Amino acid sequence: MESQDKQTLLNLARMAIKSKFEDKKIKVNESKISVALKQKRGTFVTLTINGKLRSCIGRTIPVQELYKDVIENALAAAFSDPRFSPLKKEEFAKIKIEISVLGKCQKLKYKSLFQLIDNLEKNKPGVILKKGSNQATFLPQVWEELPSGEQFLSQLCLKAGLQVDEWTRNPELETYSVEKIQ
Repeated sequence: MESQDKQTLLNLARMAIKSKFEDKKIKVNESKISVALKQKRGTFVTLTINGKLRSCIGRTIPVQELYKDVIENALAAAFSDPRFSPLKKEEFAKIKIEISVLGKCQKLKYKSLFQLIDNLEKNKPGVILKKGSNQATFLPQVWEELPSGEQFLSQLCLKAGLQVDEWTRNPELETYSVEKIQ
């Protein structure tokens, strides 16, 4: 992605959050939005303060244009992540915004748990874990905190509301890459 497009996405995310604090609606001049940012893509917006997670919201499935998804996810991350209280106005200047633009999700096939762990630890992709009606995802950036495949999958199971070892019982797994913008 062009550096100008990356900067546009970061600006839109920040403007969206700021506009909510100012009780205004964000105005986007669509004629200035590039063709690349009008493609449908899955995105996540992560907010951190002093290197600590403040919130992260997004979707793995592309449902709307990239720039619109970033605006929506920035607002949701700032004000609607159920794990955190809504962002306060005095925190706004301290937040660091990171946008993850997702590549296409691929079903992960493996013959053994050893092969699964080896593949994941080598490639460090984003992972979606599904079992019944439960599902969760971790972005590839989570590998920095959970470098072991077993740990990564165990925590992903917990996030999905499953038993910690459910990953050993053939859940559906999909992987994806991200383009990180910060």
